[in-house]
Amino acid sequence: MMQNKVELVARAIHKAEHQELTWDGEPLAHKERFREYARNAINLLGEDIGVLLLALETATAGKRIGHTRAAA
Repeated sequence: MMQNKVELVARAIHKAEHQELTWDGEPLAHKERFREYARNAINLLGEDIGVLLLALETATAGKRIGHTRAAA
């Protein structure tokens, strides 16, 4: 579960900083840097991370649903 949190937050931080670059196109070393940022953010937020994660999961789910509809 923690790994999923880290990945979700890392992708969000990456998107906020590099809107023109895709996560999948980033080298592994860059992804690891964003994962470290995410771990730090999660640790700093403590219990408040739940609100952030819910928002990120909702946004991610909305994008997946939108892509599915666009393909149909």
